[in-house]
Amino acid sequence: MIKIPKCRIRRCAHFRGVIQPDGTEETETVVCDAYPGGIPDDIAYGANLHLKVRKDQDTIFVFTQK
Repeated sequence: MIKIPKCRIRRCAHFRGVIQPDGTEETETVVCDAYPGGIPDDIAYGANLHLKVRKDQDTIFVFTQK
C-alpha cells in the first residue's frame, strides 16, 4: 500500500480510494471523481489543496469536505 494521501486525511467527499490496474501493488494509485485514472502527486501528497478546477482533471469536482 502506498502512503496515505492528504485528500483522504482531509476527508474529501470525492476521494474513492486505491486501485490496482493490473492487480498488483506496483501499479497502485489513488483515485477520486476528478481524477479516476490517478490523482496527481501535488494534490494527493503535496501542498495543492485542489480548491479550483484544473485543466488536467476529468470533471469539475474540487475538494469538498464530507
